[in-house]
Amino acid sequence: MIEALVKSAFQNRCLSVESEGLIRQVLAMKGYRAEDLDALQRLCDAVNNGQIQREAPRHLDMPLQRQESLNV
Repeated sequence: MIEALVKSAFQNRCLSVESEGLIRQVLAMKGYRAEDLDALQRLCDAVNNGQIQREAPRHLDMPLQRQESLNV
């Protein structure tokens, strides 16, 4: 699921609040795969480089930034 949300963010050049919330839910439920974490890292890099804009306020951490110690 995370891969699909990341793909959508790259297509739209924007990460919606809704997509970010879904990513957080999947991470919290530990319902992700290694590929999802790779996609999420690419998304975080793109946001940090300004390639993708976030709808969420800047003071909120990106999901992977909070979950850096995740193990699959």
